[in-house]
Amino acid sequence: MPHDASGADDAARCRPLPARIGVTRCGPGEPLAVIAAGPAGAGRTALLADLLLLDPAVLAVPAGSWLSLHHGRTPSRSAYVPGYRQPHSYGTDRLAAGPALARPPRRVELTVSEPLLRHFTLVDTPDTVALGVAGGQVLLDAAGRAGAVLFVIAANQVFAAADLHLLAELAGSSVRVFFAVTPGPEGWAAASDGTSATRDDGASAPPVDPPSGDPADPADPVAVTVEAHRAALLSAVPGLAGARWFPVRAGDPADLRRALVGWAADEGLRRASAEPPVLPGSHGRVPVIPEPGSWSDRLDRQSRSCAQRIRQHLALEVANIHLRVVQEIVFGVGCAGLPQLLDRETEALSLLATAQCDHAVRGIVADAAGAVFGTPLPEGVRRRLSAAVRWALVDHRVGEDLDRVLLVTSTGGVAGLTGAGAVDAITAYPGAPRDEVLPPMAVALSGGCWQHWRSPGNADANAARAWSQRALREVELELTREVSRRFEVVRLALDAVLSDAVEHGILLA
Repeated sequence: MPHDASGADDAARCRPLPARIGVTRCGPGEPLAVIAAGPAGAGRTALLADLLLLDPAVLAVPAGSWLSLHHGRTPSRSAYVPGYRQPHSYGTDRLAAGPALARPPRRVELTVSEPLLRHFTLVDTPDTVALGVAGGQVLLDAAGRAGAVLFVIAANQVFAAADLHLLAELAGSSVRVFFAVTPGPEGWAAASDGTSATRDDGASAPPVDPPSGDPADPADPVAVTVEAHRAALLSAVPGLAGARWFPVRAGDPADLRRALVGWAADEGLRRASAEPPVLPGSHGRVPVIPEPGSWSDRLDRQSRSCAQRIRQHLALEVANIHLRVVQEIVFGVGCAGLPQLLDRETEALSLLATAQCDHAVRGIVADAAGAVFGTPLPEGVRRRLSAAVRWALVDHRVGEDLDRVLLVTSTGGVAGLTGAGAVDAITAYPGAPRDEVLPPMAVALSGGCWQHWRSPGNADANAARAWSQRALREVELELTREVSRRFEVVRLALDAVLSDAVEHGILLA
């Protein structure tokens, strides 16, 4: 019976795509990391410096940049700036001047020989309110791969709507959340009589007494403050009832340090045992099934269908970004804050496009290979196929320049920069090396955008709105072309690998 060319059968359809960036599933190969987050003014930098026994000045980074702290014998600090293929190195002492950069780095990596960093990487993020919608998505993606979040709040502060939204997303995931409460400017007096927090709707949560099973000592302001924060949080996010809370006095985070090390030990064992040393199908012959049928035609239809679906998703997302950017220009950050805002939006857009392409390509490989080798397809065979397709992209020269960054220019256009180093420079939290078929999608703003919109002479909101609309239109067009090109080269490479397998009767990878 001839195959239906309309593509209505399940094998030729694109599988449902992730609609947004949330808490990413942590793979067993991801390095252990703790993501530090929280509102401005909570003393987060000082707390991290106390954890690592460092001068807080060493941890200073440009506004909007992420800081990743790693263990190493030789101290070093590198700034990863979109638009460059190599990181900028500069000193680690408190008097060292940073490099003169046209724009803030996406991340700064600091290597120090502190024992705590032997257990996990410590990552500091921008303040939660400043992150915005897009920055919160980037943080959730990093938290899922890292495994733990350290949320720092001061005694005199309340949970803002952005904080509660972030914590509510984490509550339904496998990410371990730790809370650290630091003294405010007036000591341990809690904000708003010690018992209020901001709910998701922006209103104040009602006063909540500490849990009856664990009463706070009325004479201990530290215990009262911590219990007030905890009760206020749980009134809005009850899913974090199991999270641990630590009051942290200046220079004395010993309990928190022990808790983080304990989590790292347990999580390291869990990840090490999550995957067998040798996956089923990693070695040996994989025979082709008799009469595999018209798998090549289905592969062609499915790759086209997936590319079209992703282009549609990204067009809708770009439209949403435009609405948020216009709102912020008029009522929020204004012209001077436009580059940082749009850069963060493009970072989240890059993560979404990458996740959708990865998801679709995995489905294409699984369906096409299933038609040739039979189903279910062992994980080891899938990985062998993915590696073979990556090599086919190189051997057949169909995947040239897939490591490509789309840079928004000060004129509202988009320029391209190729190279794995250029792609790495746009990542706020790299995590483990990728084992997907395609490299990540990468969009960022060039330094010229900062120089243009931070100039006092460029403060016209109407001009900023027109520029952002033009820039986002160009980004959408370039992403559309890039998605189409990527799925076409994947189709060609996978077709070549499976055709060889059918010709020889076995998987050759």
